[in-house]
Amino acid sequence: MDAGMLLKELEKHDIIITGKMTNEFARILTLEAMLFVKELHERFTPRLKELLELRRQRQKEIDSGKFPDFLLETKEIREGDWTCSPLPEDLQDRRVEITGPVDRKMIINALNSGANVYMADFEDANSPTWENNVQGQINLKDAVNRTITYVSSEGKLYKLNDHVAVLMVRPRGLHLMEKHVIINDEPIPGCLLDFGIFFHHNAKTLIDHGSGPYFYLPKLQSHLEARWWNDIFNLAEDNYDMPRGTIKATVLIEHILAAFEMDEILYELREHSAGLNCGRWDYIFSMIKTFRNHPSFVFPDRAQVTMTRHCMKSYVELLIKTCHRRNVHAMGGMAAQIPIRNDPKANEEAIQKVIADKEREVKAGHDGTWVAHPGLVSVAKAVFDKYMPAPNQIHVKREDVHVTAEDLLKVPEGTITEQGVRININVGIKYLESWLRGQGAAAINYLMEDTATAEICRSQLWQWVKHGAKMEDGRVITKELFEQFLEEEMQKIKEEVGEQTFDGGKYELAAKLLRQLVTSSEFIEFLTLVAYDYIE
Repeated sequence: MDAGMLLKELEKHDIIITGKMTNEFARILTLEAMLFVKELHERFTPRLKELLELRRQRQKEIDSGKFPDFLLETKEIREGDWTCSPLPEDLQDRRVEITGPVDRKMIINALNSGANVYMADFEDANSPTWENNVQGQINLKDAVNRTITYVSSEGKLYKLNDHVAVLMVRPRGLHLMEKHVIINDEPIPGCLLDFGIFFHHNAKTLIDHGSGPYFYLPKLQSHLEARWWNDIFNLAEDNYDMPRGTIKATVLIEHILAAFEMDEILYELREHSAGLNCGRWDYIFSMIKTFRNHPSFVFPDRAQVTMTRHCMKSYVELLIKTCHRRNVHAMGGMAAQIPIRNDPKANEEAIQKVIADKEREVKAGHDGTWVAHPGLVSVAKAVFDKYMPAPNQIHVKREDVHVTAEDLLKVPEGTITEQGVRININVGIKYLESWLRGQGAAAINYLMEDTATAEICRSQLWQWVKHGAKMEDGRVITKELFEQFLEEEMQKIKEEVGEQTFDGGKYELAAKLLRQLVTSSEFIEFLTLVAYDYIE
């Protein structure tokens, strides 16, 4: 069915696509696939709206001083001896996972990287333009069918090796809508489109190839949200005649509230669970965001909030203990470094930081870790090979760990420096500019920045301005000082990239949005919610 015919047929079912529709797009946004998405929308969007309202109500409680704790009503689940369903063979060894956006070249390089798993990302590493999202689905379908190729502008051919990484897919967070798909007169949740299209086209092929439909679930805040996803998985398996538990999903614990419900999240997904992951950057962002109105929760410079800080170490150890008790993987966090090819000394220093981070993770009991660049796969793998000869270390139960609410909520001590303020402004502008141009993963200062790290930057700036935080030299961070630094950093960026690139880019718009995010009287929940209006 060509694009024009498909659009007319979809309209008969109250499905309106406002984004461009080419014949190539029509082969992925098929009538059958979109009818599945419509069923997901009709069945699950009403409940999603209720869950998002629960988030708002919980935030009001925290603003009024009712801080989180482990739930009394689910104590029996935390103390029970249940375990999750067994993991499939190809998810037993996940020692190194590479993550990245769903563009064609990235998919090939990631699957060929030597990593055990590639997480194809429709979320923080992806700018959710219509082109990126639909083309990403086409790219993944071609990858699953092993027909994907890419030819660079220099004429270099990229294609899959005989042996490739196991594929996992991360749909968008629950808060993001897809403005280009209108069903029954309302935009649909982006996560339902991402999940529905991928599952419809690829689940059975993946099973035929000895794998399965595997997912990462981002930004969950409660076990009720995990239950919502579990109900979706049940429906999908029933609709496509698959046994219960065919779908496997790893939940990213990247929100402070979810840290208090790890057992409950695993319990809700126990037939579908592939464990939990320490989403460290979003987790830090969530702590700043959640306690934003409490001056006692002012954080120091981003660079000082390391994984050895008490709150972060406690979060990691509780996650490992929880996962291993339930017989699933406890995955480590992201190494954001990228190779520095023009400076061997700086590159070696960066590599040593990665090695130290991965040694900390594997010795703590993690079963695997994340990297953002193919060049780091072998570095991370060497560390895990040395300290974890078995496919995983789920047998390491960490019964020595006893984490309290106070442990999770302990604010890192430290200083706020002028350099820290300026770095947040500089990275915030550069990342937003990249995102607005459709690039969701941006190499900035030899780190792979994504939405989560940009969120830390702008939330810290908002928090510092809101509470009149002092820098180590005694100066108070005011709106006026922020504006001064913003103008100065914009000038630095202009000199760095050149006037032609600056004028041809979206730097002015990025600065405008950063100013809005930092100086608004009320905290804006996600930067993507305001920036989404400016992309096609």
